[in-house]
Amino acid sequence: MRPMSDQPFIVGLTGGIGSGKSAAADLFGELGAALVDTDRIAHMLTAPDGAAMADIRAAFGAGVVAEDGSLNRPAMRALAFEDPAVRKRLEAILHPMIRSESDRQCRVATAPYVVLVVPLLVESGTYRGRVRRLCVVDCPEEIQVARVMQRSGLEESQVRAIMAAQASRAVRLAAADDVVDNGGPLEDLQEQVAALHQTYLALAARAGGV
Repeated sequence: MRPMSDQPFIVGLTGGIGSGKSAAADLFGELGAALVDTDRIAHMLTAPDGAAMADIRAAFGAGVVAEDGSLNRPAMRALAFEDPAVRKRLEAILHPMIRSESDRQCRVATAPYVVLVVPLLVESGTYRGRVRRLCVVDCPEEIQVARVMQRSGLEESQVRAIMAAQASRAVRLAAADDVVDNGGPLEDLQEQVAALHQTYLALAARAGGV
């Protein structure tokens, strides 16, 4: 059960593309933390009959809607590439919905603490006020590039372009309360997450007055 308090103890989890946020988040979940993943919420909102799809269709036309009613991601990416203002309009639709749903999931969580997974947490600024601790999953940039190329088939230049649009590694590390080094084997990641889990349990209990 979560300690009795007005708000759950929320740990923000972030990291650059290819850093291994999802792997770290899953390990926290296996240890008993509640996971609230904003990427998963975004996919839910843009799935067939998702809550955001009517507004997206109205804003960008039927060309960005797949046959099953979900977001046609390649078409949306192409549109945003041609016109950077498109991304801002899409974010204006999605971000308030993601914020509302992630807040709801955090409120109803019954685990000792919540891990709020936000890929662009440092970049957003607003999320920093929502979390009690900020945990950054970090690894060398060369490893990030290799991981993303392997899983997505993107070229190195494309991966580095994505990385360039995110906060730099140095900026993320400077903002972190805790850092998970995910440049090594899975066993190292597991050990670090297990140690942080104990830290977060203690901090959550202290925050809840138990």
